[in-house]
Amino acid sequence: MQPIIDTELWLAHKRRALGHPVAGADFLMRRAAEDLADRLGAVERRFGKAAVLFCQTPAAADMVAASGKAAEIVRVEADAAFLDGRPGLVAPLETVPFQPESLDLAVSLLSLQAMNDIPGMLVQIRRALRPDGLFLGAFAGAGTLSELRESLLAAETELYGGASPRVIPFTDVRDAGALLQRAGFALPVADVETVTVRYDTLFDLTADLRAMGETSALTDRSRRPGARTLFARAAEIYAERFSDIDGRIRASFSVVWMSGWAPDASQQKPLKPGSAKVSLKTILEDPGGR
Repeated sequence: MQPIIDTELWLAHKRRALGHPVAGADFLMRRAAEDLADRLGAVERRFGKAAVLFCQTPAAADMVAASGKAAEIVRVEADAAFLDGRPGLVAPLETVPFQPESLDLAVSLLSLQAMNDIPGMLVQIRRALRPDGLFLGAFAGAGTLSELRESLLAAETELYGGASPRVIPFTDVRDAGALLQRAGFALPVADVETVTVRYDTLFDLTADLRAMGETSALTDRSRRPGARTLFARAAEIYAERFSDIDGRIRASFSVVWMSGWAPDASQQKPLKPGSAKVSLKTILEDPGGR
């Protein structure tokens, strides 16, 4: 499989961001961790062993711990630097370093979008879960940074007569649900939440992306540095097309959430075709149920 993402470069960007922290730049991770707490709170059970996979910060693990939903929590990161001296495992990105049926809960926040083999990663997670174990994951999905993508494309086409990819492709929420099914999860659910953030200029947005460690890590990215004129023109186009009445620009981040359970005989099963006691025709003709 031809890799789309240069994962070593993505990790280098993350390490650089870790070494130069910017207050507030972790807003997406903090929001995802808060959403994780809400989703765990809706599950009426406690888990034995939980794994928090490649979340880059302690936010997800801390939220699982605060929920009281897991007796044991193991963090897994691709670099010891992300553990920041806390206990955890170091493993290559896109691997799940656990024996089959050894986990009760697996969590992944904002890293799947950087993986080249998302289906393979989901299969590994499902295999590591015990029967009736739960997976909860969130990643940047289709629509993320659509304004930036459009502005850069328009500016580069205008200035150079062609364009290079500068924003990674993102997975659609419908594809996310299909990926869960393909990986063998039961009761798969995928939904999306769009977060709109406002900035003074394109340059303030790219500064935040750099502070997140989320600048382009495409394998087929242009190797020549972007000219100042390119980004200046892109900033003008961005302001023309995506600014509010006060002049500030909008940036969209679409967070796709996935949940699925490792199959177990105790789980609800769909009814067999033809087993319904009341036909749809009867319901439609008699809404009152008489």
